[in-house]
Amino acid sequence: MPEHTNKSEQVYDVIERMITFQELKPGQMVSEVTLMEATGFGRTPVREALQRLAWERMVEIHPRKGAFIPLISVEVQLKLLELRRVVEEFAVRTCVHRATSVQKRMMLELAREFDEVAKSDDIVLYGDLLKRVHQIIVAAAQNEYLTSSMAPLQGLSRRFWFANISDRPTELMVASEKHSATLRAINQGDEQAAAAASLALNDYLTDFAYRTLRGADTRIALKHPSQVL
Repeated sequence: MPEHTNKSEQVYDVIERMITFQELKPGQMVSEVTLMEATGFGRTPVREALQRLAWERMVEIHPRKGAFIPLISVEVQLKLLELRRVVEEFAVRTCVHRATSVQKRMMLELAREFDEVAKSDDIVLYGDLLKRVHQIIVAAAQNEYLTSSMAPLQGLSRRFWFANISDRPTELMVASEKHSATLRAINQGDEQAAAAASLALNDYLTDFAYRTLRGADTRIALKHPSQVL
């Protein structure tokens, strides 16, 4: 059983990364056979990974057709961030009081890794760090219901950010600093600072979404100037 579960987890990580970095494009329908070939795993772990991704709304499963990769929109991102703002602030406040000393040390190490990845411009490593920080915050909050609340919010908003990043070095630096500040505040046991850092991260992601929307409007105006008259 552990080996079987581990295979499902590995497949999930591979497919989630393919969706996040748009190897699987928004609007694409992909078959189980294609995913089996891409991941090198059998039908059962692929199906289990897809079920988890469907629960997180990263895919839509269509029987006898395959998995559909949902489109990305600013409107959906803004709705996600409204809810993520509240849930994540609660999570980090709770972490301050419930995280073990070991977990707090792990958070400090993660904060240092965010500092380094901001300098390296390694976008794939940054994606891995995001998943790790979300996992440890949920674990440290010691509330199992946070898993079902936070996983879709973070996964989908993460996907939006990667899909729309343009000035990568700048955005990576800013985003890394926001995450690092949250982790350090939890490590130091400062509830107010942790909450403020979490809200600052959400403000940044919201601003990023609006900038994406303005950029899309500008591109439409340049391509079809008559539409904005």
